[in-house]
Amino acid sequence: MAQLVFVSHPEVNMDPSVPVPEWGLSDVGRHRASVLARSPVVAGATALICSEERKARDTAGILSSHLGIACLTDARLGENDRSATGFLCPADFEEAADRFFSHPGESFRGWERAIDAQARIEAAVRDLARDHALGDLVIVSHGAVGTLLYCALMGIAIDRRHDQPFQGHYWRATLPSLRPQHGWRPF
Repeated sequence: MAQLVFVSHPEVNMDPSVPVPEWGLSDVGRHRASVLARSPVVAGATALICSEERKARDTAGILSSHLGIACLTDARLGENDRSATGFLCPADFEEAADRFFSHPGESFRGWERAIDAQARIEAAVRDLARDHALGDLVIVSHGAVGTLLYCALMGIAIDRRHDQPFQGHYWRATLPSLRPQHGWRPF
């Protein structure tokens, strides 16, 4: 049975002088993406689509090279838009992320609202899954929108307790139903 494998990029090089969407993978992140590429998690992939953000493209590029399949990008798979605040130090970011998830109908200092990001990612994935024919569909995206999508597909309220504990996780859903089989798992 075909599956959707939703992957969040692994560890990145955080650089306050670089816009967050242009951050690339760290050495640890590249290594972990290589481990994923060689794992059974993505072995059945016949299609690979990623966010336009560099960290997702870097991850998908490693998968694409190992699996021998082309990778397409889709802007709708991007992380929640946080450009209004730019870089936040880790402690401030965690506080902002808590607020993002706990008040999904509100914008935190200009961030895209969680309910809007959820609607965007769900529409994108439903479109991509509807057009997918055979084999597994691997989508490389981001943690927050992956959690929002997981909540939508499970029919549960947005809640950060369903979020990945750190970067570099995946969850699977059955195609074409898009019913998640499990929550985030590390790779």
